[in-house]
Amino acid sequence: MDVLRYRGRVVTDADVAFIRDLISAHPTATRRALSLKLCAAWNWIQPNGTPRDMVCRGLLLALHRADHIELPPPRYVRSQAPWKRQTPARVDIDTTPPGQTLDVVRPLVFRQVRRTADESLCNSLIEQYHYLGYTQPVGEHLKYLVYSKKRPIACLAWSSAPRHLGCRDRFIGWSPEIRRKNIQFIAYNPRYLILPWVQVPHLASHILGHIAEILPQDWEQVYGHPVYFLETFVDPQRFRGTCYRAANWVVLGRTTGRGKDDQTMRPNRPIKEVLGYPLRRDFRQLLSQIP
Repeated sequence: MDVLRYRGRVVTDADVAFIRDLISAHPTATRRALSLKLCAAWNWIQPNGTPRDMVCRGLLLALHRADHIELPPPRYVRSQAPWKRQTPARVDIDTTPPGQTLDVVRPLVFRQVRRTADESLCNSLIEQYHYLGYTQPVGEHLKYLVYSKKRPIACLAWSSAPRHLGCRDRFIGWSPEIRRKNIQFIAYNPRYLILPWVQVPHLASHILGHIAEILPQDWEQVYGHPVYFLETFVDPQRFRGTCYRAANWVVLGRTTGRGKDDQTMRPNRPIKEVLGYPLRRDFRQLLSQIP
């Protein structure tokens, strides 16, 4: 009998019995240690070989809250909720305009800065100058700084794609089952910032064109699997998405204005325009094939 479905995995009574035995066999193990043992037992790993620890811990917690299992007490309690994380510290940089044409600011240098000394600079600039501020990207993610003559002029963040997105899913044409398995092959652009003192025509679309060439290689190097499609949201009340359109991104439709856990079937947040960019001509075939 199925007990629950979590992130595409069906958990049965037999699975619950196995987890109970695992907990009983390791009475002093922490929740994280139990998660890693379960990942090893189920061969639940990411494409790059690392355990799906956070997903597994979420599953264990869901079973614990539903009284199917009893986890040990947490060893560590957060001092603050994740959504109240300390904002990135302000970093002051040169705000002199770098020039007014692409020829002047080129050549551009793209640096993937996640897990590097420059990541805090990227976070800080987004917090200071992006109208939405900085939030930690979800799941797999990469961050980029774009430099002109050793000065940062733009920031981009990429993360795992939203699991359910009607207009995108219809555009690709995949089934719900295939989507759950292949959603990892889409990268989502939650933040794109050209620093406000950088006023260079066509720069934004030029950067998008180059990042589409760089990102797939970096993603596969870090996470061990490719991406075939890029997507983003644009708030039509604020922007037209001109730079995305100029970089040949395709308008897929609009969101419903409801969150992923909505139960009311009524919009409760701004409706966004969804744009996508195929990285390969055969993206539909690749995204729709059984892994």
